[in-house]
Amino acid sequence: MPASGLSTYREGSLHAALKAIYAGPHDRVEERVGGFIVDVARADELIEIQTGSFESAARKIRRLVGDHRMLLVHPVAVERWLIHVDSDGAIVARRRSPRRGTALDLFEELVAFPELVAEPNFDLELALIREEEIRGPIEEGKRYRYPRTWRRLDRRLIEVVGLVRVSSPGDLLGLLPPLPDQFTSADIAAATGCTKRLSMRAAYCLQKAGASTCIGRLGRMQLYRAAVPAGVAAAVEQVTGQ
Repeated sequence: MPASGLSTYREGSLHAALKAIYAGPHDRVEERVGGFIVDVARADELIEIQTGSFESAARKIRRLVGDHRMLLVHPVAVERWLIHVDSDGAIVARRRSPRRGTALDLFEELVAFPELVAEPNFDLELALIREEEIRGPIEEGKRYRYPRTWRRLDRRLIEVVGLVRVSSPGDLLGLLPPLPDQFTSADIAAATGCTKRLSMRAAYCLQKAGASTCIGRLGRMQLYRAAVPAGVAAAVEQVTGQ
């Protein structure tokens, strides 16, 4: 751990803060269930908070959802402040990131298990947050996948500004603006302004979740039609940040 006492991302402040928000006075925290440790266990529901890749939690979620009602919570930073610190933990720069996350970012991770959206025991909740991302100097001698001059040390919750609940394939479709009756991933990109990569992931997730059906091809792209009415998952509920 750095001299400043900053935690690492994997054991970060954001996860701990969200766990404190979701854990009620009678809930059990870090409970062992079915051979796995879950973040919060209630009498009628298990809550798993995933701040990073869904892939790392896929085995746990798939195993537990068959016998337990599960809520997977995933934070999306609608505002992020980048704080750079030196090797002693002293702040040397602070600026707001130009990138603003949206509920559509869910599709980036949901490719790990989109079919679970159709499971009656499984719900997703996006916590739309304002956060601080703490960055420090790279570790001497360590190789990184991409050249960089910093590494992420921690993420800190500033405020929860809203929640987006996805409980069904229709809710997943409701994350998107209205689409043509027949649509491709290019139509998703045009309607949302997202990247080609994200639009392709969204199209894949919709199909695997049962929200859409592939009805053929349009040139090199698969052509889809909605299989369920769009839900209202994109409605945001205001909450008090903690």
